[in-house]
Amino acid sequence: MSQPNPPEFIATPKRPYLLRAFYEWIVDNGMTPHIMVDARSPKVKVPRQFVKDGSIVLNVSMTAANNLLMDNDQVTFNARFGGKAMSIWLPMWSIMAIYARETHDGLNFPLEEYAESMALTEAATSRPTLASVPAADATVSDSETSDEADASDDSNDDEPPPPKPTTRPSFLRVVK
Repeated sequence: MSQPNPPEFIATPKRPYLLRAFYEWIVDNGMTPHIMVDARSPKVKVPRQFVKDGSIVLNVSMTAANNLLMDNDQVTFNARFGGKAMSIWLPMWSIMAIYARETHDGLNFPLEEYAESMALTEAATSRPTLASVPAADATVSDSETSDEADASDDSNDDEPPPPKPTTRPSFLRVVK
């Protein structure tokens, strides 16, 4: 008699549980929790002007993040950036680390846990690019080559313009 193979056990990801546990540990020890987020996907809703090298670090302390919710699929909260209120939405797979600002003690999350979600996101956001290659028997002058390069640089019309620098007022006004 052969026994049927048991169904494959698929566990839920550990990241949301570890994120909440480390958050609580950091707060209980009087430190400031920060999370590092992979912000390369357009699905991640963060202030894009503060993204550097595809990631952003966010202060998620009780004083900085209002209505913080960490469930198994996402992290959401409201915060102010440069004086402007913004709703933040982070899919769980975008969170790369949590740590205490004061001691840098924390946890980096493995990429493998959400590799499938990240691969689907990267495939959806990547755009193919075309390059012109001269034929083997054709000769191209240097001026024609530079004109083609200049034309390809102007093709990024779908990217938003860089944010304008904000100036702070040199005085404070009390509003009652």
